[in-house]
Amino acid sequence: MNEQTQERQIRLLLLDNQALFRASLSHLLASQRGLQVVGECGSPEEALALLSASPVDVILLDPFHATEGGNGFMPAARRSGYQGRFLVVAEAADAGHSALAIRLGVSGIVLTSEAPERLVSAITLVANGAVWFDQKIIQLLAEHPPDRPPRIDDPSSRDFLPERERKVLLGILGGLTNGEISANLGLSEGAVKVSVQHLLLKVGVRTRSQLVRAVLEGSLGTAKELMRRTRSAAAASAPCPANPGKLPLATAGKPSEPRQTNP
Repeated sequence: MNEQTQERQIRLLLLDNQALFRASLSHLLASQRGLQVVGECGSPEEALALLSASPVDVILLDPFHATEGGNGFMPAARRSGYQGRFLVVAEAADAGHSALAIRLGVSGIVLTSEAPERLVSAITLVANGAVWFDQKIIQLLAEHPPDRPPRIDDPSSRDFLPERERKVLLGILGGLTNGEISANLGLSEGAVKVSVQHLLLKVGVRTRSQLVRAVLEGSLGTAKELMRRTRSAAAASAPCPANPGKLPLATAGKPSEPRQTNP
């Protein structure tokens, strides 16, 4: 009984200008074990005032408040000392808003079409340092990438990726563990770990979560180019593929599963 009382709660703040949506979301989340809704706010000013008075682990906010830029809510929250995470709850997948939100520091994007348990899973993962991006968001960013030139094909670039590292990176984007990647590629888990370390060094980050964010922002070229190159390499080595048109690592998980990446 005492252990249950002392169970750590994930403290949430809701920021959305739709009052009915906020109330419904607050009611849903407050009923979930391990979650505590500290407050629901309709404006950045209310949210900033609440942050100054109460500790918060994860802020759930709409795409508008997540993409306001330098003078918007997220930078203001950081300036006020907020050290927690941001999770966007969006009605629809939008490439422009998603890319900008990621650049500004969100740790995940969940669509309102998802089941409630998916949202709870996303909150839990984000609160514990992971990232969560719906597969629709990743596919959209692959098809409509940030406006940066691809670099993974230029051998003279320090960002050039050999075939093995491209495949490992694709597995990471798919939310696979090192063990799952090694099984799919026929490599030892140690070889996969070496490739992961090379990727982290090339991008200049320390965790897999940061690596995913960097790739979605356009580092190491675009996700679309990464997928194209991996498909081409797979086609060259397998004249009669069992699953034409699919990614080599697609069999590791259901296509409808959102992408989860642990640090």
